[in-house]
Amino acid sequence: MASLHRPLRIALLSYRSKPHSGGQGVYVRHLSRELAARGHHVEVFSGQPYPLLDPGPVLRELPSLDLYRDDDPFRTPGFRELRDWADGLEVAMMWGGAFPEPLTFSVRALRALRARPGDFDVVHDNQGLGYGMLGVRRLGIPLVTSVHHPISVDRRLALDGLPWYQRLNKGRWYGFVRMQGRVARQVGSLITVSSSSRDDICRDFGINHQNVHVVPLGVDTRLFRPRAGQPRVPGRIVTVTSADMPLKGLQTLLRAVAKLVTERDAHLVVIGSPSAATREQLAQLAIGERVTFASGLPDAEYARVLASAEVAAVPSLYEGFSLPAVEHMASGTPLIASRAGALPEVTGDAALLVPPGDPEELAAALRGLLGDEAARTERAERGLARVRERFAWPAVAAATEALYQRVIYGESGC
Repeated sequence: MASLHRPLRIALLSYRSKPHSGGQGVYVRHLSRELAARGHHVEVFSGQPYPLLDPGPVLRELPSLDLYRDDDPFRTPGFRELRDWADGLEVAMMWGGAFPEPLTFSVRALRALRARPGDFDVVHDNQGLGYGMLGVRRLGIPLVTSVHHPISVDRRLALDGLPWYQRLNKGRWYGFVRMQGRVARQVGSLITVSSSSRDDICRDFGINHQNVHVVPLGVDTRLFRPRAGQPRVPGRIVTVTSADMPLKGLQTLLRAVAKLVTERDAHLVVIGSPSAATREQLAQLAIGERVTFASGLPDAEYARVLASAEVAAVPSLYEGFSLPAVEHMASGTPLIASRAGALPEVTGDAALLVPPGDPEELAAALRGLLGDEAARTERAERGLARVRERFAWPAVAAATEALYQRVIYGESGC
């Protein structure tokens, strides 16, 4: 067995890794960079969308059929695009209303790893939990799995209050959650990003607490920072919705903004793309001129927008961590967040917390903070101090490496 001090050969798996928004692509980019900076050899295996990687780690593309691409979602691929049975399964599951990517990516990843025996000291699966990961364990490669939060929470919130026929359709889409629970109980050590998320994982997936290790996410403070030469735009509110789904609470924020703009000048910038339901709500509220959507921003522009706001909002009904909340704090933007999931744990005393799903309380908080410069300054300073104390990618990489060592050398207790 190799020395504890030699560089590790790490396979980091991510079934999709959207570069500029959403937790998975951001996590893969920064963790892989910092692990490589610590002297390890890191190969990132990903399906589309592929991550944007910094120098150091190596990208290994494991292409899916990319059935959910932004410009052509739920597309039907041509027959010539089908390469093997995994591609056929991917199409069939989509046609049946299911979400196939976690399963079919795990099959492709297992195939790739099986073809390279002895090349890796540890495999790190990021949020996939497909059945193929059980095959990785049978290959004898130590395995660590990141679960940022259990998607069972998303499923509950998505199905809540729907009529039976819509629940049936949505239930098929979230069918992969059952697989993820089964796999999570068998793969060994898990990493999650907060104590709140650990509790949810253990409850929903039936996992022993000692097998779930908390390592918070980090933020790149070189990118996300206050901009001394850039004035804040008066009345600007910014929120980030990597996926416009009920979980993110955008509908609540839009109702709050509709109330707010009857009393004062304000404008909401949403980093993300609107769903059909959101477009309909904007028309009903007649606030289309007060809301701007921006998606696919390069990192520098994304960070500039976050630092341009007078107030940031994270109105989610649940978060297992919320990297955007940390990015807002690192940008020196005073934050209003829901008292839901891990948000109180992540933001501490830096954010002004409001009940989730309550547009009246959210509107009042926005009104109060936009109208009080001293309060904004105080919240911003608290956020910056919290980021400096708790959230840095080098520390995340060091803690993750320590868990790799424990799993490789049989000390994880799993």
